[in-house]
Amino acid sequence: MKLLVTLTLLALFAVSASAQNNHAADESALRDAVKQLETGWNTKSGATFAKPFAEDADYVVINGNYIKGRAVIESSHQRIFDTIFKETTISLTVQQIRFLRPDVAVVHVKGQRTSPVKELVQDAMITLFMTKENHRWTIAAFQNTAITQPAR
Repeated sequence: MKLLVTLTLLALFAVSASAQNNHAADESALRDAVKQLETGWNTKSGATFAKPFAEDADYVVINGNYIKGRAVIESSHQRIFDTIFKETTISLTVQQIRFLRPDVAVVHVKGQRTSPVKELVQDAMITLFMTKENHRWTIAAFQNTAITQPAR
């Protein structure tokens, strides 16, 4: 009986340790996707920026506009990188990762866009809904919300 209890505890410990290792690997992959967004913006590459998105991703722009699909995300970002935002950079910091299921996560990201042009400086809170398929995490939905300063 003691042997059975010991083996059961060891099996539970092994499963728990394996799940924690997978969780750590998944968190790292989610953070890598956010880093790729930042790299794409800062190198002015629409293709790099769009790479972590699912083919049919939903994207709500900071001004409330809506775009659909990785190809549109890529082309529209390349257009703004080549024009209005060509002198801007962003920094993205993951604030929270919450797994809704082993293959679905919500990632909250603090964003800051900087620019020599004061009007283009902006802080934002970004919500990513990410899904895992075929061992790869992609952004299924992206919501970008401007953080406004309180009135004085």
